[in-house]
Amino acid sequence: MKVTQHIEDAKGKPLFSFEIVPPQKGSNIKDLYANIDPLMEFKPPFIDVTTSREEYVYIEKDGLFDRRITRMRPGTVGICASIQHKYGVDAIPHVLCGGFTKEETEYLLVDCHYLGIDNLVALRGDPMKGEKYFEPMKGGNNYAVDLVKQIKAMNSGRFLHETLPMQSAPDFCIGVAGYPEKHIEAPSLEADLKRLKEKVVAGADYVVTQMFFDNQRYFRFVEAARAIGITVPIIPGIKPVAVKRHLQLLPQVFWLDMPESLITSIEQAKDNIEVRQIGVDFAVQQSKELIEFGVPCVHYYSMGKSDNIYNIASRVF
Repeated sequence: MKVTQHIEDAKGKPLFSFEIVPPQKGSNIKDLYANIDPLMEFKPPFIDVTTSREEYVYIEKDGLFDRRITRMRPGTVGICASIQHKYGVDAIPHVLCGGFTKEETEYLLVDCHYLGIDNLVALRGDPMKGEKYFEPMKGGNNYAVDLVKQIKAMNSGRFLHETLPMQSAPDFCIGVAGYPEKHIEAPSLEADLKRLKEKVVAGADYVVTQMFFDNQRYFRFVEAARAIGITVPIIPGIKPVAVKRHLQLLPQVFWLDMPESLITSIEQAKDNIEVRQIGVDFAVQQSKELIEFGVPCVHYYSMGKSDNIYNIASRVF
């Protein structure tokens, strides 16, 4: 079922959803299930599965180093199919521009259609590890809006090099990213909102925001989006702080601000066990305020560990 249909069927009741990261190559998928299992108590209608960029590795051979490209966390579509089969909920793969040609993207979309995957999140993706700026793949999509257009074209039976009559055409529901504190590369929040509207006009059905810690940023973001004609659901994304290092890491990577009250509490914590509880307590209050505001869903970034998400959901849903 489409995410938008899940939201409509909920009739105003806020939904619970979360995002997982595929395990590294060689890891046991049972560890992933062990983190998903407890969260199924809260009846998530859908689960997002991230896609990792390719990266360079250096392999030593006869005293020399050979540079190769690899993906440390492959298997996104396979995991989605497994989740849908095992848990009976919709699984949503993240589809990237970076690292994929348009042809490879087309093959991935065909696989998703055959597997009964109804939803996708279309993202540009980050720069490769070690590179400062994003460089599109030769023959790939440059921006998320281009990827949205390719997906919408396939929904109409238009492939890259031909238009075919479709006996069973896909009808993918497309999610895109929104940035309450603007994308790191955007010159302003207003400019970033214009890019978001371009994605919606191209066919995006809903928005999931990057993590934020100040709900007022989200409220103003939604208000500004509505003011320029963006009417699709805007789902807030929440990431509970888990370790002290997040005070430096999260603002650096995601270009966001953290409230002084949260910063002070974390700085005064004696260890990361206490920090993890502070993160849970803060996310609970944040979630309750968002629900009171009337959000359609609260989406949690689990980063592979579910105990803190479980503790939050048990107090919110």
